[in-house]
Parts: sequence; structure tokens; C-alpha cells
Amino acid sequence: MIIGIPKELKNNEFRVGLMPQHVAELSHSHNVIVQQDAGLGAGLTNEDYINSGATIVSNLEEIYAQANLIVKVKEPLPQEYLLIKPHHTLFTFFHFAASLSLTNAMLKSQATCIAYETIEDEYGALPLLAPMSEVAGRLAGQQAAKYLEKPQGGSGILVGGVTGVAPAKALVLGGGVVGTNAADVLVGMGTDVTICDIDESRLKALAEIFDGKIETLLANKESIAAKLPIMDTVIGAVLVKGAKAPKLITRKMLSLLKPHSVLVDVAVDQGGCFETTKPTTHENPTYYADNILHYAVANMPGAVPQTSTQALSNRTFPYVIKLISKSIEELPMEIRKGVNMYRGKLTNREVADAFKLPYSNLSSILV
Repeated sequence: MIIGIPKELKNNEFRVGLMPQHVAELSHSHNVIVQQDAGLGAGLTNEDYINSGATIVSNLEEIYAQANLIVKVKEPLPQEYLLIKPHHTLFTFFHFAASLSLTNAMLKSQATCIAYETIEDEYGALPLLAPMSEVAGRLAGQQAAKYLEKPQGGSGILVGGVTGVAPAKALVLGGGVVGTNAADVLVGMGTDVTICDIDESRLKALAEIFDGKIETLLANKESIAAKLPIMDTVIGAVLVKGAKAPKLITRKMLSLLKPHSVLVDVAVDQGGCFETTKPTTHENPTYYADNILHYAVANMPGAVPQTSTQALSNRTFPYVIKLISKSIEELPMEIRKGVNMYRGKLTNREVADAFKLPYSNLSSILV
């Protein structure tokens, strides 16, 4: 098999699909081609990949022309759509529910699309999403602190406060990996943090984890609305696997917040959990809506590519090994749950429901 690792095209996306040490293991029995300079943003040179047994090709077109399996980080962009053919298997973050145009383009290509974010282990956890959620959560805490600074457009509050001056108040919507890591960073800086979740048992666990240093709140629209007037920043950390994120803060609710409060929407990849969310980039990360500063960068971990690439490649590599050694019919169920599209059929129910498109059960197709 020929495995292709392209250079990412997304704005300020510096991660790369696989680390050289993992390429070296693949190169013993397979051909690996890497687009020129694909790893530079993560501190990895062409020579690193050549020394690992890979072949460097000069452009994106060569990657798609030669490779069967494409290992990426982020979803294909429009300039890639026509390069993707039925014989391709793409292994990457897709977040289809956030983009009808991407969904339609990949269905038209008839490629097999396996999404990192919907691979599910036997315990129901999302092992390939988890490391990037950890990174994004920690960055969310940092960005909230940064953008509360007046020169960055915020209200001018130091999140940890100082002697005689109270710290900022932060509301974290969601107590999963993202929310827990965001709270960890904010608590570490001295912020007054409240974590909101729909799972009471999770809230109890978080109270123990943080040893009483946070408040917990059972999530509903009324409880969230009641908290907003005293909050300086809100972190959107909600995940519904494969589906669009629920809109927990409507545009009308923005009027409850203090002017120049900061909203950080980590759920932007799945459409965002604030009604006023629109995807931004590391180049232009923020905007105002109704006098509230929004941060909604759709590839937050791309800002720390050395850390993110190592963490992601460590997790994805064992799955790449399975993909190159088994047919689609032989794949373990955890990977089959990641198959969002197969031979032009949409095999993820949440994405089908999001866009009211026909859904096909993968097991039925494979019979």
C-alpha cells in the first residue's frame, strides 16, 4: 500500500499527519510518500522523513495521484476535493456535521472517509479526539485569560486577580476532556470557575477532582442564563459525538453578559455551542457580536504543532497499522464506527440527521 501524508492547507495549520518514527515503522513493508515541507511547522524536516524511509514528493497532486491511504490532520479543503477519488481512504478529522459542502463533496468523491472524532473504543470513549481535546481545552483557558486583556479587546480583567481584588469568573459549559482541561488551567491561574454539565455524576466526580476549587452547575437553559450576568468569560466545551453542537447560548442571551466579556467556543468544529459563533482562524481569531468578544478558531491545537503532532500521531498510528493490514470488512468495530462514508454512502447517522440526508448502515453495505 502507498500511504500519503500531505501538507495541511488550513489557515495556520502546522500539524502533520504522522511523526517520522511512525513513518519508519510503516516503511518496512509499505511505501510512504510525504509532501515536501509537510512537517516543517511542527519542527520536522524533509530529511527527517527521508531518513525514516519516506519519499518526498513536491506537491499535493502527487500525494493524491499515488497514495491509497491519506493520513491527514484536518478535513480536506475545496482545492483538494477534485483530487479525491473512489479508491482513496482518508483518515483525518472531518467534523462533517459542521459543513454540508464538505459532506456533499466527499459523498461525490465516493472515497472511504474515516473520521478520527467518531472512532469509539469499547468503553464509549473517543481515543483519537481525546488528545486534541486535551490540547484545545488547555488552550481555551489560556485564550480566555489572554483575550480578557484590554489591548486584546476584553474587559481588562486579570483572571487570577491580585491581593484585595477578586479574580475573574469563568463558566465552562461541558465537563468532558475539553472542559476539564480548560478548568484546570483557569483554576491554576486563580480563576473563580463554575463547570456546567448535564450529567450529575460527572459533576460530582469533577468536584472531587478539583478538591472543592470549582463550583458545579447542572446544565439547563435557565441555570446557564442565571449565571451569565456575573461571568467574565464562558468556555464552550460541549460535544455530541458526530453531531452538531447544541446552541447553549443564544444571541438574545448575550445581553445578559457584561460588555467585552469573552466567549471561547471550542465546539466550533461541530458548528459551535453559541448561536453567534462563526469559525475564525489563528490569523484573525476574534470578532465582536453584540459587544461580546468571540474566539472561535476551528483548529486550536494547530497553534502548538510540536505538542499536538506528537500527541495525535501517537494515538493514530496503531489505527493506521490496522487500516493497512485489514480490509474494511475485517476492521474492528471501534474503527468501523469511524467510517462516516463508504462508496458514496453516508454511514454516520448523526451527520445524516444534521443535513436530512439518506443514511446507510455500514454493516448492511458490507454484507
